[in-house]
Amino acid sequence: MQVEARGLTFDVTEGGPADGAPVLLLHGFPQDRREFDLVSPKLHAAGLRTYAVDQRGYSPGARPAGVPAYRLSEATADAVAVLDALGVGTAHVIGHDWGAQVGWLLAANHADRVRTFTAVSVPHPRALGLALRSRPSQRARFAYMGVFRSPVAERLLLAGNGAALRTMMKAIGDRAGMYADAMREPGRLTGALNWYRALSRHQLAGTGVITVPTTYVWSDKDPVVGLTAALRTADWVEADYQLVALKGIGHWVPEEAPGALADAVLARIGV
Repeated sequence: MQVEARGLTFDVTEGGPADGAPVLLLHGFPQDRREFDLVSPKLHAAGLRTYAVDQRGYSPGARPAGVPAYRLSEATADAVAVLDALGVGTAHVIGHDWGAQVGWLLAANHADRVRTFTAVSVPHPRALGLALRSRPSQRARFAYMGVFRSPVAERLLLAGNGAALRTMMKAIGDRAGMYADAMREPGRLTGALNWYRALSRHQLAGTGVITVPTTYVWSDKDPVVGLTAALRTADWVEADYQLVALKGIGHWVPEEAPGALADAVLARIGV
């Protein structure tokens, strides 16, 4: 279905019992709302109602021009507006990668709209900032961001039928090709990369303490986030909190370990 919010049109997949507790699913790069396809059935079976959103840059009707339009504050406002449009007052929030960044801001700045939060792969921004300052290894893990922010990123990532994207996501098999093919749609990859181009330390440094029940799902083979950031996330949650560490899993948790992620979500929600 499509949802109108803030003058934009977002593509949304809904599922599960109509009267189930609402769950907002926020994807990351270079995936889209389909990254939760393997997680949602278990949530539906537990009686939950899911809403998976293609965020700005990904939904064809939500691709504003210009890098500033892709600041995290804009994506966070989108999420609140989508909930409003759906008639959902409060929701359980699950976010992976960039979706986790949006989720952290939602939980910090709109706690009245978030019942519980499950962050996947990306830790609290302040914990990540500390790790970037204190651990050269964490800075090295983020070297790819310079490439993604560059003006030639689109050409590099789409070359050879999206070979770089397919290689990056090889752990999820044929689904990697699904996402790489989608990025060939005019304007989609630029919108997705503008999230990186719009990112600033100021945006992350302003994320406050989390006061809603939170689970952070981290995987020990994730090439993006190291152990320091994972462990220090607890410093920024003043509510019931759990770190779930998945062994032998990489960055693409919703598709590499959908069962384990669904279990972590259900444990957090308490169903």
